[in-house]
Amino acid sequence: SLFGLSNPVDIQVEFNGEKERKHLDVKVDKDQRESMPVYLDGEAVSGKAVIRVRDGKRFEHNGIKVEFVGSIGKSHEFLTLSQELAAPGELRQTTSFDFEFKNVEKQYESYNGINVKLRYYVRVTVARRLADLIRERDMWVLSYRMPTEVSNSIKMEVGIEDCLHIEFEYNKSKYHLKDVIVGKIIFLLVRIKIKTMELSIIRRETTGALPNVYNESETVTRFEIMDGAPVKGETIPIRLFLGGFELAPTFRGKSQSHVNKKFSTRYYLNLVLIDEENRRYFKQQEITMFRRKIDDGYPDDDIPA
Repeated sequence: SLFGLSNPVDIQVEFNGEKERKHLDVKVDKDQRESMPVYLDGEAVSGKAVIRVRDGKRFEHNGIKVEFVGSIGKSHEFLTLSQELAAPGELRQTTSFDFEFKNVEKQYESYNGINVKLRYYVRVTVARRLADLIRERDMWVLSYRMPTEVSNSIKMEVGIEDCLHIEFEYNKSKYHLKDVIVGKIIFLLVRIKIKTMELSIIRRETTGALPNVYNESETVTRFEIMDGAPVKGETIPIRLFLGGFELAPTFRGKSQSHVNKKFSTRYYLNLVLIDEENRRYFKQQEITMFRRKIDDGYPDDDIPA
């Protein structure tokens, strides 16, 4: 509203076939979740914009348009498709306008991070002389882009000279979102008293460009894999199921390290050992996360109607 006055019209955006389409419960804010219809890359986006005139009054406008928008953050729109719905004129009753954006390329997956959001939405704008009336309706886009490189196992030796020497191994370096991390820790030399050992998954979000680059990290999960002092030659197995966590694919651009030169998201396995004096020894290893269609209830050749 402007100057305390209510809007003369209500704007509603409806997607065709919305009830039959798969929905995801998405965390949109710290304490807020929202159910959004799921769309895939290349799918058409169609529906209608419903303009309801309040109190049956005549409503003059300077044109009505609908846009399909992909944006990163609040200001950068990397995709904008536009259609005119009505020329300047007036409305006297509730009016519905159909729209369709065919074969829309949605090259990135939707993402709600710490400092950045990647959104896809339909925006209806009713132009007016004083202030435009705008209504936005979000959808959630999933991207199925399988890694092209081979997923090799990870095997590393780390330690402190004459004090601690361990070897750790993970079965692969690339995991789908419902995968299981399988590995083992072998103690080759133990001359300090280890109290506990844990494995955590760290998500690191990087935004901006040099020299103004900002990194934020969050712990997705922390998993204790040992409680008590190990001895030389002992092997600790690792089995961590990923399906119960809210994970997204690794976000990296093809020719640049950042998606659309704006941000990136990477995942790391962080192995931490804590001794009896609460000193921490850790080793990080980057892994790649990707989405398979079958993980979201679709067979590999199935696209929601």
